[in-house]
Amino acid sequence: MTEPIRTRSEIESPCINICVIHPESRLCTGCLRSIDEITAWSRMTPEARRAVMADLPGRKGMLNARRGGRARNAAQRGASGA
Repeated sequence: MTEPIRTRSEIESPCINICVIHPESRLCTGCLRSIDEITAWSRMTPEARRAVMADLPGRKGMLNARRGGRARNAAQRGASGA
């Protein structure tokens, strides 16, 4: 007797293995999910996951680019004489 093959109807994760949380938006810069969404993903219903997935493209603009980083900060310190 053979057992039936189980299939999963879950939506795949949008994770692309670039797991960096943006400090201002609190969104992952890779998949654009919030920390709460990432944490709850495995417990979400398929409908809730689909709703998040549908919302992700509109979140791209929420990530404000950080400009300059260390180089900019060093230049500002040098210019101010600090």
